Amino acid sequence: MTAYLAAEGFLPELLEELGTAPTLVHGRLVVTDAPPRAIAWAENIWYEPIRIEIASIGDAARKLRAIQRNWALYAHGHYRRAALIEEKLPKVSAKPIVFPSPPPSAPLGSWTLLDERTLLAAARCSSPFPNGAARFIEDKEGPPSRAYLKLWEALTLLGEWPGPGETCVDLGSAPGGWTWALARLGARVVSIDKAPLEPRIAAMANVEHRRESAFGIAPFPVDWLCSDVVCYPERLLRLVERWIAAGAARRIVATIKFQGATDHAAAARFAAIPGARVLHLFHNKHELTFLWKA
Repeated sequence: MTAYLAAEGFLPELLEELGTAPTLVHGRLVVTDAPPRAIAWAENIWYEPIRIEIASIGDAARKLRAIQRNWALYAHGHYRRAALIEEKLPKVSAKPIVFPSPPPSAPLGSWTLLDERTLLAAARCSSPFPNGAARFIEDKEGPPSRAYLKLWEALTLLGEWPGPGETCVDLGSAPGGWTWALARLGARVVSIDKAPLEPRIAAMANVEHRRESAFGIAPFPVDWLCSDVVCYPERLLRLVERWIAAGAARRIVATIKFQGATDHAAAARFAAIPGARVLHLFHNKHELTFLWKA
């Protein structure tokens, strides 16, 4: 079996992307009898989950501990009983991350209570975070919006981020949240948007703001191409394909924004690019994130 935990509020998108009838839908956890697939709308994938019959709360905790130490509960129904089982398991630190830091490296399994006598548990999952929830110690003063959290999460999952001596392009940058995050890492940032940046971000020493269209500039050599620009997915696809074909960027982080219905076909075309990953981040809304490495 494989189980997919849908992003909060996006269970229909996951079911549409999956395209086959699931064995079980438990809240936003979708269980199938098929091998795992790269499903963008799943914030966590449970590999080879197993059903475990339990006689009591203590028996449930003992059986989970016999498999491994670290477990994250996905609670849906039977909340009190699930909480009592969780209390008997070793505590898993879920402290917010100080960015930039690598993601947690300890193996983390997931489990849920299907009914009073049955657990579903997977010792191995796709996300290093409990239920795919990447939480950070936020900066309440520096950035002009919370959009920077998407970039922090993407870079954390990549396990690398820009630094001094590297050049980043930030497309559709106004008011400057991603530009701020990139510049704070010490990289040189070419920030491109027809709209103005917030003045204090435009004044950062390593920021160059160009009042141009993100779609009008010719690709030029950069270490990182970043985009949180608002546009239809097909237009963004043509843009990233142009930069990749030109060999201009070593890394790409771009938000695929959906206006109206979810364009699964366009998302699949992004995912089909060699070296690409397409996923729904914890901090995404009705959008996906495209990650690419040369």
